[in-house]
Amino acid sequence: MTEILFYHLQRQPLEKVLPSLLEKSLERGWQAAIQAVSEERLQALDDGLWTYADESFLPHGTDRDTDAATQPVVLTLRPENPNGASIRFLVEGADLPEDAGGYARICILFDGTDTDALLRAREQWRGAKDAGHTVAYWQQDETGRWNKKA
Repeated sequence: MTEILFYHLQRQPLEKVLPSLLEKSLERGWQAAIQAVSEERLQALDDGLWTYADESFLPHGTDRDTDAATQPVVLTLRPENPNGASIRFLVEGADLPEDAGGYARICILFDGTDTDALLRAREQWRGAKDAGHTVAYWQQDETGRWNKKA
C-alpha cells in the first residue's frame, strides 16, 4: 500500500516547506504532483516555485500545459496524475485520489493553526488507515526540523 505522510505545519507556511520536500523528491528521481483546491492557491504555488530561493527554482508546470506529461513537477486542481508522478502532495484539504495505491507516497500538508484544516487532516488520517495505507505524522519542532510523532 501507499505510504501517506501527514505534515503538520506550525512554524513555517506551506510556501516555505513545500520547495524543500519537492527538492528531496526530485533527488530521489520521483516525478511529483501537487494538488490544491483553489485556483488562487495553485497560482501562488506556481509563482512561488519559480522564486522561492535567489539561487534556485523548481522546474514545473501545470496540468493545463501541453507538456505537462514531461514536467518533473505538475500543479493541478484535479485528481488525475498528469505526469505519472510517484509522489503526490495534497494541500488545502485536497482529497486523497481514488488511485492512491498508484503512488509510492502521498504527502498531506495542513496548517496546524487552522481548526478546519486539523479536522480535515484527522478525517483523512482515519480514511487512509481504514483503506490499509501506511500512515505517519510529522510535526515541526522549534527549529523547523521535522519530527515523526506517529
